[in-house]
Amino acid sequence: MVPFTPGRLKPDQVECPLPDPLSIRLLNYSDIPAAMRLKEAAGWNQTEADWRRLLALAPDACFGIDCDGVLAATMTAISYADDLAWIGMVLTAPEFRNRGFARALMRHTLDHLRCSGVSWVKLDATEMGARIYSDFNFQFECAVERWLRPAGEIPATVSGCPGQPLEIASIASRDTFGISRRLLLDALLRSGGVSLNGSGFALWRPGSFAHQFGPCVATGADIAERLLRVALHANAGRPLVWDLAPQNAGAVQLASQYGFQPTRRLSRMACVLRPGAPPVQAAMDSIFALAGFEYG
Repeated sequence: MVPFTPGRLKPDQVECPLPDPLSIRLLNYSDIPAAMRLKEAAGWNQTEADWRRLLALAPDACFGIDCDGVLAATMTAISYADDLAWIGMVLTAPEFRNRGFARALMRHTLDHLRCSGVSWVKLDATEMGARIYSDFNFQFECAVERWLRPAGEIPATVSGCPGQPLEIASIASRDTFGISRRLLLDALLRSGGVSLNGSGFALWRPGSFAHQFGPCVATGADIAERLLRVALHANAGRPLVWDLAPQNAGAVQLASQYGFQPTRRLSRMACVLRPGAPPVQAAMDSIFALAGFEYG
């Protein structure tokens, strides 16, 4: 088990508590096959590459619990500077459920984030998970949905949308997430993306049963549609999932128009860790596709 080390404290921080004896430890790259088994049991879309990306972005905040000699549960928390952390990959193997592992991991993860000076933490919760997270003072923020488009006929590509690799500076400067998530965008754009005349960008990446469209940020639905058409062309022959906030009516309209159907509905929830910290507000009217439930 990797010991928990508090690290250097900021002036307004308290000493970090030690983990309880439940064998909570840091995940490492050798855990990926076991973590994939948890993911597959849940029917989620992440790949080994997604787990590697999470471990690279949050090496000190990807936690697991071992039980009976196997990895039984996981939780990850990517921090966007000190402003916000995003919790994801909350997984427990079916045979180890109802033992309190998710609660233990959440308690440990929140303690770690507080000690790291993070102001806010958010996540996208299933109905079952939301009941647990509300006990930790998470509050409902908005609904988020996953839409799926089966493989099929694709529209013609759009002229004026360059297909060359994007520069991180060109997309990070257009992001409207409310805080900088430059490191995440840099990691995601290596799988593919497109920009349009400084008016927006869209990224995509492979998944285990469908490719993932998002994040997509655009100044309007017309720009988002052009980016979507390029993404559909680039991912031809593959099902495509699209995570969106239904409060963005333009995203819902485009998803319906291009053959996507809603398959899951989750609750975005937020918890303040540093009282008095200003809220982190994303401009959802210009975020047409989310990065994914594990990233926000």
